[in-house]
Amino acid sequence: MSGNRVVVYQGPGEVSVETIDYPKLELPDDVATGLGIKKAAPHAAILKLVATNICGSDQHMVRGRTTAPVGQTLGHEITGEVVELGDDVLFAKEGDICSVPFNIACGRCRMCDEGKTGICLNVNPARAGAAYGYVDMGGWIGGQAEYVMVPYADFNLLRFPDRDQALEKILDLTMLSDIFPTGYHGAYTAGVTTGSTVYVAGAGPVGLAAAHAAQLLGASVVVVGDMLPDRLAQARSFGCETVDLSQSGELADKLAEVLGEPEVDAAVDAVGFEARGHGQGADEAPATVLNDIMSVARAGASLGIPGLYVTGDPGGVDEHAKIGQVGVRLGLGWAKSHSFATGQCPVKQYNRKLMNLILNEKAQIAKAVNATTIPLDGAADGYREFDQGAAKKYVIDPHATIGG
Repeated sequence: MSGNRVVVYQGPGEVSVETIDYPKLELPDDVATGLGIKKAAPHAAILKLVATNICGSDQHMVRGRTTAPVGQTLGHEITGEVVELGDDVLFAKEGDICSVPFNIACGRCRMCDEGKTGICLNVNPARAGAAYGYVDMGGWIGGQAEYVMVPYADFNLLRFPDRDQALEKILDLTMLSDIFPTGYHGAYTAGVTTGSTVYVAGAGPVGLAAAHAAQLLGASVVVVGDMLPDRLAQARSFGCETVDLSQSGELADKLAEVLGEPEVDAAVDAVGFEARGHGQGADEAPATVLNDIMSVARAGASLGIPGLYVTGDPGGVDEHAKIGQVGVRLGLGWAKSHSFATGQCPVKQYNRKLMNLILNEKAQIAKAVNATTIPLDGAADGYREFDQGAAKKYVIDPHATIGG
């Protein structure tokens, strides 16, 4: 192969599709040099992308709200066909169609042994944890591309058992790389169970995935809050209640109108650090959602926080926000004995079980998030429309596999 086309960040609001070298079975220079390990990766596989998605986390970079440099390759939601294997890969086979967790993990360190694959110690010299195509995450090439290299393939690849069935359900299965496990992790760590009442802040794809996951976990009522009418309508399309945060008024009062009481059993922050205050034209206020969910979650509740918070935000509203320091009412959470679950979702804890739900018609995640297919050359338009609040989850189809 002579090259590999991949989506590249070109500065705030701009992406392009560029041709780079075809992947090699080698670790990134940052990883090999920084950790003092061999660059050769006989444990790796190369995948031909079947589907790769635009994520809200990517959008933070493209908005210029991270320290991502121009030239950063993008994409960490990867589903593909194995086309090349290193000599040390024992169990994956060429032709397998697989989901790839967005967290890159070695399968050999203490964190991986404990199932905490989002904070693997051997894939990023800068900090615990790594991801494809993301700033400060180890220098791994992004997966919004034609081809991608996956290290530690026997550990990281989730093989779909039947190729034809996988292709038939690919719009659902492509969500296993990130947002379905991430949304499920948010709901699960919030303690959602049979009969729970649940509030999910944010009706973007992760919020919708969390809402669908809460339904699967047995919630009696799931209420989704957002400011965009189309996204609220999407939440209602699969049985959620909604509250419109573009209208003035206290969140507790809005919930009381739906539930008959001003609090919920479990709450999820699926918005993150670019949160805004309530009401028309509200300014950015990054602690809004964290404070909201503490205010409406009952005493003793758990709070799931899959929404992204960063340590470097050039566009932060003040000097504190620029380093990820936000005005959380921790005293309120302490007084109510809340517990908080944050950080990257450890995808491997959930993806196989969620795959089984999809394959056995128990989960309809593509419908919940309104999966919409676009070509690789349509990535710039997809990012632009997503940034404008489209109630869609954009699925890039680099090889025109999905339709045909």
